Amino acid sequence: MIDDLLPLLKQAFGYSEFRDGQSDVILAALQGRDSFVLMPTGGGKSLCYQLPALLLPQVTIVVSPLMSLMKDQVDALKANGIAAEFINSSLSREEVLQVFARLRRGELKLLYVAPERLLQPNFLDRLQDVGVSLFAIDEAHCISQWGHDFRPDYMALALLKQRFAGVPVMALTATADAATRQDILQQLTLQQPYIHLGSFDRPNIRYTVQEKFRPVEQLTAYLQQQDGASGIVYCSSRRKVDELTEQLKQRGFNAAAYHAGLSSEQRNAVQDAFKRDDYQLIVATVAFGMGVNKSNIRYVVHFELPRTIEAYYQETGRAGRDGVAAEAILLFDPADIARMKRWLEAEENPQRAEVAWQRFLAMAAFAEAQICRRQVLLNYFGEARQQRCGNCDICLQPPQQFDGTELAQKALSCVYRVGQSFGMHHVIDVLRGGQNQKIVELQHDKLSTWGLGKEFSHDYWLSILRQLIHFGLLQQDITAHSVLKLQPAARPVLRGETALSLAVPRLQSVKREPQRLSKQQYDRALFAKLKALRKHIAARDDVAPFVVFSDASLIEMCQQLPTDNRSLLAISGVGQTKLSRYGADFIDAISDYLSEEAQPPAGKLAK
Repeated sequence: MIDDLLPLLKQAFGYSEFRDGQSDVILAALQGRDSFVLMPTGGGKSLCYQLPALLLPQVTIVVSPLMSLMKDQVDALKANGIAAEFINSSLSREEVLQVFARLRRGELKLLYVAPERLLQPNFLDRLQDVGVSLFAIDEAHCISQWGHDFRPDYMALALLKQRFAGVPVMALTATADAATRQDILQQLTLQQPYIHLGSFDRPNIRYTVQEKFRPVEQLTAYLQQQDGASGIVYCSSRRKVDELTEQLKQRGFNAAAYHAGLSSEQRNAVQDAFKRDDYQLIVATVAFGMGVNKSNIRYVVHFELPRTIEAYYQETGRAGRDGVAAEAILLFDPADIARMKRWLEAEENPQRAEVAWQRFLAMAAFAEAQICRRQVLLNYFGEARQQRCGNCDICLQPPQQFDGTELAQKALSCVYRVGQSFGMHHVIDVLRGGQNQKIVELQHDKLSTWGLGKEFSHDYWLSILRQLIHFGLLQQDITAHSVLKLQPAARPVLRGETALSLAVPRLQSVKREPQRLSKQQYDRALFAKLKALRKHIAARDDVAPFVVFSDASLIEMCQQLPTDNRSLLAISGVGQTKLSRYGADFIDAISDYLSEEAQPPAGKLAK
């Protein structure tokens, strides 16, 4: 039966084959079964309910948490010639009535709504009158108290099984651990559901963790390598977002801020401009979340350590949704761990605080890991792997080790000489022979450890001290201004009874490694022309550029160089509707480019 669906898949969506797991989920929906679908961001969850919706007799209702997400999905469906609409507060009363009229006439295949709207009694009555073939609950982890983005409105969705007996429910999410998955099944009362647990692996994303020394300079150096690609930088607070956005603007970056402190009009304007590629970069808090339905984000940077691996995975997953190579950069300061501990100590619910602390420790362990990042990430989600990924910083540049016993002795002795009463920066200043007012007043320039490490930079010593903390030789006392305290494990090192191997500090900015993905070879000049054409068409049609064609489709065009309808239709993401709407423009652009390339250079015309 799946073979029978392939012509519809190509005609409606432009794809010649299903991705892993999609066909089984689609068959379950067509057979009227409930289902639970866990697929990574960019793994093709939407198609699991969009394609069945075209074949089912009545409307498919899609529950979506954010207005911008609904609009993007509906714009993309309409671009493919599919009858879809949404109802939310952005529509006028007249526009809502027009959608209801189309629904009543049976003209819609998909209708997107928020849970609050769906559960209004009169809305449910309307749906019962017209009939529903399928409910698709997107971002289903929002229903679980164990999910990283719990939303109370989602809990009432259990009502659907009571009001619409026999109508299948499909729950979909990209991020759910075992506890969250079980909670989703129970909350929605799914009946003997078909369960698909896809791989959490996003092989096109390169994971890199860099120790934070001078974060703004580190970030600036990285962004200068991006050639105008779209990206997101996540910060932990509104203040940091505003501050960093201004710093990046002053350095010439086309950046905008996004956080909950801005008005909804400001946030919507920023998000819309980012989707149109008018902004290169968004600096945001986690408020810039699930509504980011933009397939051509090439990098995500975390300026601080996220609170959970689930949040990290979801946020990094916004990069490379089109399957093209993307990067996830994390700037890590071990002091973030102490700050999080202080924050959780204020939590009134001790059980919730303990769960949050354990999840944060798992995130910290990922950042501190000296083995393949992807192995650590996948293992957290219960997907253990023995093979290294070859596409993370640990695999590409394995940490170099050296005998750090002597340096450790100098550092530990200095902590002891200053009375175990000062933090890292003062200890480093003493080791490097600093003569600031504080050191002179305390007469720390008279200590035997003063100047013992002057040949190394401040950042080098910072890395060494952090490693000594990781090894349990030192502890930062968060109850006393993070002063350094010697631990029992330091004694054998100080006495020379134990050797200590340390990692060579990585002080350089993140550098882009040569692409390991062979499919990324394509004509960059042609890609730039097609990208400009896509932006022009998107502005004309008032849609996001990726709704016209994804970066992946443009890259394939640059590789295959289609110059007629048949060859363009063979490109992934080009269906009949898009061929008729946009095909001539792109064929002309490619043909013109090839003609220009075939012309001899000026002054060398054939005689």
